[in-house]
Amino acid sequence: MKRVYTASTPMMAAFFKDILENAGIDCIMKNYFLSSATGELPVNETWPELWVKDADETRARDLITATTESRDTAGKWSCPNCEEILEGQFLQCWNCGTGHGV
Repeated sequence: MKRVYTASTPMMAAFFKDILENAGIDCIMKNYFLSSATGELPVNETWPELWVKDADETRARDLITATTESRDTAGKWSCPNCEEILEGQFLQCWNCGTGHGV
């Protein structure tokens, strides 16, 4: 197993867990409830972490990077599959699930 993401809040870790699972990447979250130990343990050791199988590491990291980058946020785009018009911040069509630039 490989750690691919560490978040300062459980909410961000859960967000990226959903993104990975929606892309078909199985992952587990560690330290989700450990934030209550902050103070007794170093802060960054209590942060939630996402772990994936070794074979999925590169794909998971690429997906996380693509999600966090602020590219394509300015203009609208049209889905190449269903022609739905979407705002630039969306990387995937809400209507049919086709990715931007596919």
